[in-house]
Amino acid sequence: MQTRLLFLTIALLLGGAAQKPPSITEYQLPRPRAFPHDPAVGPDGIVWYTDQANSFIGRLDPATGKVTDVPTPTPASGPHGIIVAPDRSVWYTAQRSGLIGQLDPRTMTITEFKLPANADAPHTPLLVGNKVWFTAQTNNTYGELDPSTGKVRTFTCPTPRSLPYGIKRAPDGSIWIALFGTNKLGRVDASTGAMQELVIPNERARPRRIEVASDGMVYYTDYARGYLGRLDPKTGEFKEWRSPGGERAAPYGIAYAPDGRIWYNESGTGNMIGFDPKTEKMESVKIPTPGSVVRNVSVDAKRNIIWLAESGVQRLGKLELGAH
Repeated sequence: MQTRLLFLTIALLLGGAAQKPPSITEYQLPRPRAFPHDPAVGPDGIVWYTDQANSFIGRLDPATGKVTDVPTPTPASGPHGIIVAPDRSVWYTAQRSGLIGQLDPRTMTITEFKLPANADAPHTPLLVGNKVWFTAQTNNTYGELDPSTGKVRTFTCPTPRSLPYGIKRAPDGSIWIALFGTNKLGRVDASTGAMQELVIPNERARPRRIEVASDGMVYYTDYARGYLGRLDPKTGEFKEWRSPGGERAAPYGIAYAPDGRIWYNESGTGNMIGFDPKTEKMESVKIPTPGSVVRNVSVDAKRNIIWLAESGVQRLGKLELGAH
């Protein structure tokens, strides 16, 4: 008894009971051949996702495990990226049909907005105020939709065939785009739409997804080389770290988490990697089901969770960050 009390006292002195490490819980999706491409979590903790193969927008209630899905009004429209607005409306890109859709969570009905021909393959959406920005990878364009008028502004990337892919907004209001077909990142002025390209030193670099931390640092996953990269916009300095999986890592979906780390997926190994900018150390967390590819992730800062769309295995994943 005295020994147990001694260990308890030591534990309390060291900061309390042992903290739970990061772990992943998976949710099997019921629809046959479901292919979750991107996830998005709302302020209420409800998780939405695009089922690209079946052309549905799915809804998961993590508290009950109940899954509800809504067919897109245009069949086989290929829903791709997805985001949830502060008012809980859900926006998605319909890549195969040149549309952006808005789902009303109260009525579960969808309104579609048609994009012009030079942006008819919308990829990843981004909400900026009451406007929806998006990349159009195969069009080499990016643009902005004003839902109140239906007006669309489109812009062409300076470098041909640059494959604009991931898109994020920085604290200073600028918009960053990963130019996957090049070794460049694009910085966009949200008011004019003008893009400034910044060249990653290694010409083999291919940034796929992008994230901006609260301090303005821009992180990107170098899919081709197996690296995590970072740009300091104030100095123009690039720095990179080799991913634990090496050349076969194929880094993909990325997020800035509530624990201050950058978390990203190694699609080549099936691991989630947590990178601590302070120590520059990495931690690996295995996704339970083999064969999962996490193309994009969504952060629930309130609940200290990162949601994963596990393409190829018909699942969503919940990465609980634990203490750090």
